[in-house]
Order: sequence, then C-alpha cells, then structure tokens
Amino acid sequence: MKKILVTGATGFIGNYVVKELLNRGYEVIATSRDKEKALAASWYKKLTYIQFDLSQFESTVNYYSFFNKPDAMIHLAWEGLPNYKESFHVEKNLPLHFAFLENLVQNGLTNLTISGTCFEYGMKEGCLNENMECEPANPYALAKNELRKKLETLQLHLPFILKWVRLFYMYGEGQSPKSLISQLDMAISKGENEFNMSGGEQVRDFLPVHLVAAYLADIAMQDKGTGIINCCSGRPVTVKQFVLDYLQSVNKTISLNLGYYPYVDYEPMSFWGDNSKLVRINKHD
Repeated sequence: MKKILVTGATGFIGNYVVKELLNRGYEVIATSRDKEKALAASWYKKLTYIQFDLSQFESTVNYYSFFNKPDAMIHLAWEGLPNYKESFHVEKNLPLHFAFLENLVQNGLTNLTISGTCFEYGMKEGCLNENMECEPANPYALAKNELRKKLETLQLHLPFILKWVRLFYMYGEGQSPKSLISQLDMAISKGENEFNMSGGEQVRDFLPVHLVAAYLADIAMQDKGTGIINCCSGRPVTVKQFVLDYLQSVNKTISLNLGYYPYVDYEPMSFWGDNSKLVRINKHD
C-alpha cells in the first residue's frame, strides 16, 4: 500500500484530496495547522494525522522521518489566500516552503506533487498551455512560480519526481464563503430577489473540486507526466454563463444584477487552460 502525505489537508481542496486517496485504498498521512478542524473531518479516524505549523519549521529536523517516510507527497498548503497582492507571499512563504520541501527531498522523498496556479501565466489572454513563458503579475503568482523554478534547480542535484499542477477555477461544497458560488447559494437561501455580481463577461475555466481532487490523486501516483500540468477543463465559459448553468443544475432562479462589481485588475478578461497533457495522464471525465 502506497503511503501519501497531504499538506493543507483541512483546506478546501485538501479535504477532497484526502477523501479521494482514502477511497482508492492508499495509506494517508494528513497534516495541517488546525487540529480542531481535522478532528471534525469525516476522515480523521481513517488515517494518520500529524499537526504541523510550517511557521515552526526547524532546519535540523528530518521532516521525511517526521512524517513517517511517505512514498509520495501532495503539497497543497499555502498561507494567506486569497490576498494575492500581499508581499508576504514572496518574502515569507517562498523561502519557508522551499526550505521545507528541500528538507523532505534531501532526506528521502522522491515523488512530489505541488499545487501551482493559473495566475503564474500572468495577464495573457486566450488558451494557456504549459510551454508558455510565465509573467506573474501579483506576489502570490510570483512566489509560486519562483518556488517551481527553485525546485527544478534542486532536481539537478537530487533525484526526485516533480509534478507542478497549475490549478484553474474550482467550485464545490466547503468553498470560501467569499467565493462566487458560495455567495450565490447564500443569496438564494436568504430568498433575495437579485444577485450582485460583475458584468460576467470574463471568460474562465471551471472544474468541480471533487474532479480536481481525482486529477491530483491520479497525477501524484503516476510518473508518465511530470513537470508543469494544467488542471483545468479546457472549456472556456463566461462567468455569466457559468452562473446560469449552475442555477439550472440546482433548479433555482434569481435575477442577476450584472455590473454591480468592477472587474478585478490582477487577471485578464479572457483565459482558459489547455488540458491536453492532463487528458493524457488521467482517465476521469
């Protein structure tokens, strides 16, 4: 039985990834800062949970042994989201996460999967593929992209497999209350007559989080596809149409107050992912 370490296990994506791995019969080691949240999770008694706060990192500790020498690791932890523009992503998160991951690899980890972000591509429009140059336009994206580059340099000296999974847009139960669908569900549950949103003409790429978790599990436990991998649907859709499709799927209606919020300035108006590499690796529809 393969032993898999999942960081950020109590987060939105992590919770789904842990359940997906358990359903597949893997031995899971879950870690996060918040033990109380872990205790409330449905999976807590089905795995080994090790509480760990990355801010307490000590270079003298062998974290590969600390986490029971996993066969593979899915690194989802990242502090301070969704504050994409804050400098701490570069000044604090980047060096800390690299030191932690370097420690694990130096001490024996050979299979590493990490969540990146579509924001690494910067302000590019259209279909984004893994071979494009990155031009990150906010500190969060810059930190993620630099972490990837530092790990690729580390591969020149230490033998480990790196899979860098660039996540696009996700939705599902348990998402942040500030997210689009969470706010939409709240407006519906309150019986409000209209839902305030942006103009809705942005073109994006959405996936349900349970499918993202399945893709991450598949990617982590194979070695055919490595390096950068877009985790996306490959299907462009306007935010307005996405909302309308969601309303139809849950058999609800509400008037959309389009243009209430301005478009954000840290992402382009129209972009989606090329998922051809993902399709070659995975078998889920």
